Amino acid sequence: MSRFLRGWAILWVVFRYGLDELVLSGLPHPWLRKVRSVLTFGRKLDKPRGQRLREALEELGPIFVKFGQVLSTRSDLMPPDVAEELAKLQDRVPPFDSQIAVDTIERSFRKPIDQIFLSFDRQPVASASIAQVHFAVVRDKSGQEHEVAVKVLRPGMRSVIDKDLALMHMMAGWLEALSHDGKRLKPKEVVAEFDNYLHDELDLIREASNAAQLRRNMEGLDLVLIPEIFWDFCHTDVMVMERMNGVPISQVERLREAGVDIPKLARDGVTIFFTQVFRDGFFHADMHPGNIMVSLEPETFGRYISLDFGIVGTLTEFDKEYLAQNFLAFFRRDYKRVAELHVESGWVPANTRVEELEAAIRAVCEPYFDRPLAEISLGMVLMRLFQTSRRFQVEIQPQLVLLQKTLLNIEGLGRQLDPNLDLWSTAKPFLEKWMLEQMGPQRLWRELQAQAPRYAKLLPDMPRVLYQYLSKQGSGGDNEALLKELLKQQKTTNRLLQAILCGGIGFVIGLVLLQILLRLRF
Repeated sequence: MSRFLRGWAILWVVFRYGLDELVLSGLPHPWLRKVRSVLTFGRKLDKPRGQRLREALEELGPIFVKFGQVLSTRSDLMPPDVAEELAKLQDRVPPFDSQIAVDTIERSFRKPIDQIFLSFDRQPVASASIAQVHFAVVRDKSGQEHEVAVKVLRPGMRSVIDKDLALMHMMAGWLEALSHDGKRLKPKEVVAEFDNYLHDELDLIREASNAAQLRRNMEGLDLVLIPEIFWDFCHTDVMVMERMNGVPISQVERLREAGVDIPKLARDGVTIFFTQVFRDGFFHADMHPGNIMVSLEPETFGRYISLDFGIVGTLTEFDKEYLAQNFLAFFRRDYKRVAELHVESGWVPANTRVEELEAAIRAVCEPYFDRPLAEISLGMVLMRLFQTSRRFQVEIQPQLVLLQKTLLNIEGLGRQLDPNLDLWSTAKPFLEKWMLEQMGPQRLWRELQAQAPRYAKLLPDMPRVLYQYLSKQGSGGDNEALLKELLKQQKTTNRLLQAILCGGIGFVIGLVLLQILLRLRF
């Protein structure tokens, strides 16, 4: 019943804000214009269409707000007035009452707020669809004071999200049942993934752990700053992190006036993305401009500052290697290899003709190479690839949905910073280096180092294990001779390992003695 009521509520919001105009306006058929005139009869559509869409999404709730945030980065796929208005969803979502935030904090820690923070600014500095942020000052266990940002979950979010997701699950079921193409798109699995990510975002302890992991991963890169988490002040509904100072990345002119190298900033964004995806398999999956700032501090000048870690993506080793090979094949225009990879991975039926798939992929991608980013519409490429995939019955992989979304965010961000950024040439050297490390001798050496302790333990026991196994198989003459040979080899192996061990220890002792003698001499 609740899903039915929610469905009608969504239709009512669509009708009240005149969103049918966005769908039906401009269509050539006379009967469609008549339908539009009936649907819009009696309503005052005095506000601009973009503003009406933004207000409708805000009224419909957090899932729809997030959908609008994604759309706001794709100015090439929608009219400029709509994209500009949707961008306000990133930092102008109405805040909730500050007293509710204080009550949430005090209920979480079972203390008055004055006993938790040295100071707490009741005026929120940012408000998003899931939570809002206040500035505060804390004192850690060592007595040191820190300026922090306190993120507080919006009240009643879980029940609202559960209702919307229940409706989405129902609609996904209809799509899968009524459409053959819907089965290929796996809508149920995609909605299930979205369900998991949204519920993860409602647990601020999980978000804090995501931030801590990304901070460790990015420490040596010197391109991005991740706030430190103060774990003594974190709870499921409250997260306290280091206060970060920077300029929103959307304020390009202000960054340029401050002396930031904008083209380098665009390239660094691509490097950060591919490092997180292919090196770590753990990436920030909500990289819209509202979650990114740029540092102007002298010691970290020009570095990215990442915020909001509620949604992260993870990839397996198989996913990473498959994707890297696909990207490299695309960059090298080796469309045959792309087609082969689709067959090898099982994404297309085994009886698919590689030559036909190769020709189809070439027809989609070839026109977009050797062009600056300003002339490339990734939306158009994805649309044509979708049409091609439908023809070849390609199965959409739900585990890569977040990666596809983040790639769209990266393109939108790159277009905003430097329209002449060549996404392909920026990413290709990184991927080639990564593939060499993964597939070349360096990977073999790392694997040997990682597995050496295990092999060192198993190798001496191998003859004994074989001996016990063969003993159970019978006591024939051939087996007896083999068992004696195995015992002989085991003794030889043990002596060899002992010699290597003693030799290594002796070598180390010799080096130490040599250093002592040299110091005494000089």
